[in-house]
Amino acid sequence: MEKFASVRGAAAPLLIDDINTDQIAPVQFMRALEPDYEKALFARWRGDPNAPFVLDEQRFRRAPILVAGSNFGCGSAREVAVWALAAHGVRCIVARSFSEVYRESLLKNGMLPVVLNPALRSDFEARVVAADGQAPFEVDLAAYRITCPDGAAFAFGMDAGERTALLEGLDDVAMTLRHRSLIDAWEKQTALHQPWLQQITATD
Repeated sequence: MEKFASVRGAAAPLLIDDINTDQIAPVQFMRALEPDYEKALFARWRGDPNAPFVLDEQRFRRAPILVAGSNFGCGSAREVAVWALAAHGVRCIVARSFSEVYRESLLKNGMLPVVLNPALRSDFEARVVAADGQAPFEVDLAAYRITCPDGAAFAFGMDAGERTALLEGLDDVAMTLRHRSLIDAWEKQTALHQPWLQQITATD
């Protein structure tokens, strides 16, 4: 898994609630043998000259930070809806809330989901809109901080284990193996005190 320490760049405002996974990556793109994930991203919303979409605008086309509304990533569980954002260059999503399953999928793909304190959200979102992609924001996971172009800083929280996994680029297996010595010790004690368990073998 790719490590995440910090990211700096434009923050694209997509302040819409209840954006679901089929809107992020429509189902037809899941059927291809070699899907074009970037083409899939918000495919129904992009490319219409009469209704410009934020990620089609030049200053946001490779924005590494996406700022969204509540319940982002709701709907059916599909990892392609994470891969599509990654293909566009997004590394961090700041939303008012996330679908639990989608949030887990972001973490397992080395992307950072951030939920700010409710008292700070409106101020932060206003700064994102005002910046209009013309100046960079910085998200620093090690410091639990987002810094705006004008120097204003917004703190956020995160589970310590999730933070470690992102900072060190560790998937679930690698995180488990960090406790290898404890696992080995447990297995030795089990073999000593419950030897009959060692005789159990898998059967067809």
